[in-house]
Amino acid sequence: MSRQSTLKLPLAPLDDAEGTAVPASLPLIVDAHVHVFPQAIFAAMWQWFERYAWRVRYQLEPAEIIEFMLSQGIGRIVALHYAHMPGIARALNAHMADLCARYPQVIGTATVFPGEKDAPAILEEGFSLGLKGVKLHAHVQCFDMDSEEMQQIYRICETSGKPLVMHVGPEPKNPEYSYGTDIDLICRTDKLERVLKNHPGLKVCVPHLGADEFEAYHRMLHTYDNLWVDNAMILADYLPVENVPVLDDLPSNRVMYGTDFPNIPYAWDRELKRLCGLGLPDDSLELILGQNALDFFSVSPKESVG
Repeated sequence: MSRQSTLKLPLAPLDDAEGTAVPASLPLIVDAHVHVFPQAIFAAMWQWFERYAWRVRYQLEPAEIIEFMLSQGIGRIVALHYAHMPGIARALNAHMADLCARYPQVIGTATVFPGEKDAPAILEEGFSLGLKGVKLHAHVQCFDMDSEEMQQIYRICETSGKPLVMHVGPEPKNPEYSYGTDIDLICRTDKLERVLKNHPGLKVCVPHLGADEFEAYHRMLHTYDNLWVDNAMILADYLPVENVPVLDDLPSNRVMYGTDFPNIPYAWDRELKRLCGLGLPDDSLELILGQNALDFFSVSPKESVG
């Protein structure tokens, strides 16, 4: 049964001031949640966001996204994308690999549409191009974590030693938009827990701290050492979610800093400022800001990717 969403979208964008650079006192920063799509897909995506979510502040081309973030002092960028329909994943993965070749600071991920023809080959080809993991989005791709097509993806990632970033938290979503499925039914935490149990060698990251099922993710993070999360948009004091977890209560070695850039409605460093103002110990901050993402994707600090 669907539950009532706590969000009322669309939301108004903010006109908050942005910083000019990352403070020099901070350790290496790896933004583990940056979207990079071909420009035509971005244009359609931003139209959807404006109608159903918020106006995207940074409507930049892929290369501009990377260059902007690097110019602010972000050390490494994890570039994420997802195939919204069958038949486009190969082209998306080739586009991602090209960006990685041009910008060695980018840690690129592969994608596939679950259940599409030749899905295993598409992923294997993406890995051969140097892509370091897989990104899927249940709200867009409408997959069931229990399905055989997803089991196939889990096995490929586990065998290949590639981590999986899955947006399988129920929020943020607009209850007025028809997603083609019941998001609350496919994004259930019991389904994710079965994945973690049945594939102990598979590292899984759920973005947005699992919004908004924070209590369940708190429990699972303390139960399964193959579960990771990122904080994208949850610490920015923008989304009206309740009971936001205290980072001190989560395993500091499995929380990653991420922004959701460029698809954000506020300054690029808004969440970074708030994260750095939480009073976390220096060793925890170093892990969250950068080292955890390198560990998750098995990348050394100076490694070129692509």
